[in-house]
Amino acid sequence: MTIIQSLILGIIQGLTELLPISSSAHLAIIPWMLGWTNSELFKLDFEAFDVALHFGTLLAIAIFFFKDWIVLIKGGYKQAVKKEKSFEGRMFWYLVIATIPGGIIGFILDKFVGNSLETPIIIALALIVMGIILYIVDKKSKSNIKYENMTLKQTFLIGLSQCLAFIPGVSRSGVTMTTGRMMGIERESVAKYSFLLSTPIVFAATLLKFKDFVFTIPFFIGVFASFIVGIFVIKFLLEYLKKGSFKIFAIYRVIFGIIIILRYLFI
Repeated sequence: MTIIQSLILGIIQGLTELLPISSSAHLAIIPWMLGWTNSELFKLDFEAFDVALHFGTLLAIAIFFFKDWIVLIKGGYKQAVKKEKSFEGRMFWYLVIATIPGGIIGFILDKFVGNSLETPIIIALALIVMGIILYIVDKKSKSNIKYENMTLKQTFLIGLSQCLAFIPGVSRSGVTMTTGRMMGIERESVAKYSFLLSTPIVFAATLLKFKDFVFTIPFFIGVFASFIVGIFVIKFLLEYLKKGSFKIFAIYRVIFGIIIILRYLFI
């Protein structure tokens, strides 16, 4: 993999992992459109590089929400050991409980399904269908539940919805944010929770693939690019969702899906 390729993929990962538009779709489709997948060497390098790029956005989330995680962990510890109840302690254990089903089911599906669904048509259809669902749900749902008022049931269902992210094009952030909006959680709150929820699963995936990492210059450039772009995207999305909706992302998903289908059929 070249430095230019790793830089482009790092930027794509940083942009698409944290927005509800599917990083797996973009990381599969962009190289295909550019003809990079014709190279067996690229395919071999990319298998572990994909997880490395996710590690870059994981660092972005961890640093951006560093204070939040410290408070959550302290609260979780005090609630478990000292029986001191607090919102932070409750939310920490909500995150733990919500991570378990999505993590287990996602791991099983990934093991048995693998990359078999990474075809342009499946990805395009997933982008379009999920885009339409996101638009309808976001438009019709109320915004009367804040992050601080989320319940165990709500957080658990959002966590469970992550298992659908094994379908490339669905998007982990897309499906979790859609599920949250369906239950009336306000946009900024569900985005923040979605970011926090992704942390343990991406961290676990990084540990599992760590032995396959090849620490070359392209590797570090890709990870650094995804990290830097990820920081800006988190800040942008949380600010944007204070007043904006998910409509623009839904429209983008549909347009990108149509472009993929046309590219597959006619070029």
